[in-house]
Formats: sequence, structure tokens, C-alpha cells
Amino acid sequence: LPPRHMDSVVQIVEALESTDHGFTGTVPELARALGGCSTPGCRAVLGEPPDVPPTPPTLSHEQWLLLTQLLHHDAAAPERGAVLAPDGSTVALGPLLAGIEVGLKRAAGWPIPTVEPPIDALYAVTITEALGTSFLLARDGDGNRTTLGPGGCWDDVDDPQNYTLLGPPSPIPDAIANGAMDGVLLGAQLAKAPTPLADLLQGYYGTGNGTEKGRPPSSYRRRDFGVLTGLEKLEEEVAAMLRVLRVLPPTQELLEDVGSEEVMAIARQAARDFMEVYVDCPAIVPRCMWGARPYRGTPKPLTLPLGSVYIHHTFIPSVPCRTFTACTRDMRAMQRFHQDVRGWDDIGYSFVVGSDGYLYQGRGWHWVGAHTKGYNSKGYGVGYIGDFSATLPDPDTIALVRDGLLPCAVRTGRLHHNYTLRGHRQMGRTDCPGNSLFHEIETWHGFK
Repeated sequence: LPPRHMDSVVQIVEALESTDHGFTGTVPELARALGGCSTPGCRAVLGEPPDVPPTPPTLSHEQWLLLTQLLHHDAAAPERGAVLAPDGSTVALGPLLAGIEVGLKRAAGWPIPTVEPPIDALYAVTITEALGTSFLLARDGDGNRTTLGPGGCWDDVDDPQNYTLLGPPSPIPDAIANGAMDGVLLGAQLAKAPTPLADLLQGYYGTGNGTEKGRPPSSYRRRDFGVLTGLEKLEEEVAAMLRVLRVLPPTQELLEDVGSEEVMAIARQAARDFMEVYVDCPAIVPRCMWGARPYRGTPKPLTLPLGSVYIHHTFIPSVPCRTFTACTRDMRAMQRFHQDVRGWDDIGYSFVVGSDGYLYQGRGWHWVGAHTKGYNSKGYGVGYIGDFSATLPDPDTIALVRDGLLPCAVRTGRLHHNYTLRGHRQMGRTDCPGNSLFHEIETWHGFK
């Protein structure tokens, strides 16, 4: 089959949009026919799905097979509906195309569906049904039921075919969260200005541009979703969706003993946790996604929370990486250098900062690194890719650590709230993290 990559999806959409021969309706309607919006809430908003049409003549047998696999809803294996985007994120097609359908319908003057109580259709078909259901199912469990996540990894980022989750699945693994946020953002955009779908997807994900042209808009999804949505709006829509599910026959039973106060409590928790994990905290690319070699030997665990953070620049590579392809290449090069030349067990940093909008997991939250000699067990080492002696990282790359990673580490109990932040040069004989970056971090919270 074609790779499970957004490029393949765009090619399919282009073929479907290019002609009228034997294909009527829109691509999102076809997605619903194939099972992309099969939940009770989604059906209540968008109606019963159309019948599955015969294979459109503009698609090859392999393309049609891939599309039907990606849109066949399997609650037990939500990861099967996901594709890899050029920015290195993984996106579920179901919520993405459902949000796009609502946007197209709104642009065409679609009457708002008469669902009681009234709900925002754009959020209902993308995120609030899955979010409300996830937290509803977890409320009377033993506390071990996962409500959000996990992420996962592809078998081969150049030819992605299989995506494996990194833990037990919740109703909202990362791919569903990404697809839902993108569905909201693109649906809202289409409602204002209808665009051919292939052009919309190509522009947003940066597909077909060789992935070497810098950051696509999809790498800003967390920021943009947070700006558009806000905590109160999300909470309100989850609560409204739960009230709708209470009257729909397939989900009535789930909610028959849930009072209105408890509905509000579930909605509040769901919205708060979702915003914490997917908006306020930055995305971290796991090791398996950048092609890390195994750790050599036995890693030593850190005792959390830690009290310090040490800021570095890599110096070499000296040029900031602005794409997933470039950043993963730099990660592998640094790991090779640290293991083969320095003789360390692994890449030294706890986390590495790309200029593509993403953090990359080095040793991560739980294992002692090799970044700041004499202090490795006391703090996290965070390295910016590039030489920042005379220039600064981009403003949003600075903010990724200052306003994203550090407050998130405090809130999640990995870093003391009164942590100390220092540049590498304060702890040893080195110019790291470069004069420009050092003067920048002197203004950050916690700098000593």
C-alpha cells in the first residue's frame, strides 16, 4: 500500500477532487461513508452516513484500500486510522475530516443541527464526544484507566506503514488529539473561506515540499488551538456533549446515574487535563521517532522532582534545524558522536530543542544524563540545536522552553517550583550556551 503519510492522503484527495467521473459528494462525506464518523454523537450532528460507493475510478486499487483502512473506525485499535505528517506528528483522519465537513457545511449556509441541548458542531464531531466519553468511563474505575494518550512510533518514517502505541490506549491517543485539534482549526478556517481540500491540506501540513522548507502551520497546532478555544469554551462544549449523549439511545445507559453536577465535574477535569497535556505542555518527540540507538549499559534513575535546569547549545550542529527531517538527522549525529567519540552510554542531554517547534527526547525525564559534569543527577540538561554565540534562537523556540517545558515540568512534579536555572558555563569551563543565549536566559524565571 502507499505509505501511511499525509502525502498519500493529499494525492488521494487530489484525485477525488480532480474529476466528476463516478464520484459524487465531498471527500468528507466519503470519509463518513467509510466509517470516519461512526460514533453516536457524530451521527447526531452530521446525520447517518451515506452508503459506501463503488471504488472511484480516479483511485488505484491500493489508494482505495488505504483510504478504507484509514477510515474504518476500530475503537480497539484507534492508531490504525492515523498517518504521519511532514512535521513528525501523527494525525488521525476521522476527526480531521469530520471537522472539515462541518466547516464546509457552514460555508455553504448549513442550518445548525437541532440537537438538544445546543452544541457547537465543530467541537462535537472532533473532540468533545471522545473527551467526555474518556473521562466518563474513567470516573468509576480504579484510577488506573488512561484518559489521554499515549503517543506512538512508526516502523519507518520514510515509508510509514505501522504505528505502534507506546502504552495502553485511551479513547484519545495523541493521534486522535492531533487530528481533533487540526479538524477544529481547519474547519474554522473553511467556514470563513472555502478552499479545495487538497490545497488546504497541502498548505497546512506542508506536504510535497520535500519537507525541507521550514515549519508548516501544523507545527503550531497547540498554540493555535489554545488561542481559538480556551479552557472555558472546551469545558462548556464537553458538558453540553455529555448532556446530548444522555438522551441518545446508544449512550443513555452510560449516563443514567450521572447527575448534572457530576457532568460539570467530568467536563471540567476533561477540559483541564486536555489543555494541560496538549496545549500548555509542548510536544516531545520520542526516541523511537528520531531513530535513537539503544542506551548502552544500565541507565541510572533520577530522584524526582529535580532542583535544577542547565541550558546548553550544541555548537555542532551549528545551524538550527527547522524541519523534522533535519532535526532527526541532527539527533542521530549527536548520539553517534556522544556514544562513539565521547564514549558515553547515550546522547548526553535530557532534552534537545529544535527550531521546528518540537522538543526531542534525549535521556528524558527519568534517567541521569551526561550534560553538566558533576551535576548530572541534580538537574535536567536542555540543549538548543545550533551555535548561539552571536545570534538567538527564534522567539518561539526560546518560548518552547521558557514558557512551555519549564512550567510544565513544575506542574507535573518533575521539577521543584523553586528550581534554579543556570547556563552550562556557570558549572564548568566552557562558553556554552553561547553569549547570546546566555544573556537571554539571564532574564528567565529561576536564573541564578
